[in-house]
Amino acid sequence: MTNPTVIPAGRKAPDFTAPDDRGVPVSLADFRGKYVVLFFYPKDDTAG
Repeated sequence: MTNPTVIPAGRKAPDFTAPDDRGVPVSLADFRGKYVVLFFYPKDDTAG
């Protein structure tokens, strides 16, 4: 099964906004020009 949300390595991520660990919205555009590491996981306490 192919996951349509996978972005190939080296390709720019699309701009998006998501809540941080405090619930405050953060946009990827806020970090333009800086190095950013994104880490997504499916859910707390699940294998992955």
